Amino acid sequence: MTAKQKARTFLCASLLVGELSLAGSLSSQGMRGTIRKQSFGKTASGEQIDLYSLTNKKGMEVSITNFGATVVNLHVPDRAGKVADVVLGFDTLEGYESGKSYFGATVGRYANRIGGGQFSIGGKPYTLPKNNGNNTLHGGIVGFNKRVWKAREIPSKEGEALELSYLSTDGEEGFPGNLSVKVVFTLPADRNDLKIDYTASTDKDTVLNLSNHSYFNLAGEGNDDILDHVLTLHAKQFTPVDKTLIPTGELRDVAGTPLDFTSAAAIGKRINENYEQLLFGKGYDHNWVLASNSGHGLTVAAEAYDPKSGRKLEVLTTEPGIQFYSGNFLDGTVKGKGNKAYAQRAAFCLETQHFPDSPNHPNFPSTLLKPNSVFHSQTVFRFSAK
Repeated sequence: MTAKQKARTFLCASLLVGELSLAGSLSSQGMRGTIRKQSFGKTASGEQIDLYSLTNKKGMEVSITNFGATVVNLHVPDRAGKVADVVLGFDTLEGYESGKSYFGATVGRYANRIGGGQFSIGGKPYTLPKNNGNNTLHGGIVGFNKRVWKAREIPSKEGEALELSYLSTDGEEGFPGNLSVKVVFTLPADRNDLKIDYTASTDKDTVLNLSNHSYFNLAGEGNDDILDHVLTLHAKQFTPVDKTLIPTGELRDVAGTPLDFTSAAAIGKRINENYEQLLFGKGYDHNWVLASNSGHGLTVAAEAYDPKSGRKLEVLTTEPGIQFYSGNFLDGTVKGKGNKAYAQRAAFCLETQHFPDSPNHPNFPSTLLKPNSVFHSQTVFRFSAK
């Protein structure tokens, strides 16, 4: 049997298991809200890409494309009921296909960085393409954000749901194993939540770290910077990095540092302090160790609030870490929706995750995924206004 045939056989088995699990959990309740599908163009290689828009009864709408399993638009109301799109992105497929900022994308196989573009499993070394200096970032040169996913609308007792699936074949971007991945986006009918469920299985020992890379501006995308947004991170430690943004392996207390967001503080309050970690990242670009999360239960990791619009974002996750990135490397050269120039700190990211470079740090929570086991994690982006 060839490698491609093995991969297809593995995918078919994985899909069948997923469908049986789904069928067993379905409720007799009908779906509420709406979901519509439209063409989003064709890739340079001629593949048809679609855009799915999910709406609920509370004034929220999210649009997702099967190119990169990407959140394209996310409209939520402010304190006065005015709706605005709060995520950066592009109006056309071409922007996502040629872009380098990962706006809204599902990133993998390994979200964040792997130092030196290499790791070992059981003493066997693996080498990855380097696309971030000497490191591998967000899965390599052609990560999950540049792949075409298979989409289908699925029943959900909560509201509208879209499942996106992808088979990453053995050796893709240097990673071992045929990896079957599913990402389900759910928009509940009665809550302004975007719920993301990640599921994956493999036929060979591999490493895995999945995340969503949405860039948020709660005042509305393209509207000024996010320095006045108020942030809380429920984390008493972070993982310090070297000058290439690879963790040193230390778990450092945030107390007494500009990375202390255990009490709410404006993002811009300390961002320009002469602190080595801020200088390395040109601002915040670090992983926080979630204080109350061992990787099992869904807990609140972060809250962000825009005083002008009143919009609030809560991030809940089962993951042990969260990367807060303050948009430091945006520089105005990227033209997004409506041809708006996205300047430095025009948005922030809160990427729920396992820690960066975990395969090279035995003291970090393991990202090893073995055959006959199933990876599952959940993240919820919860919106409100006050």
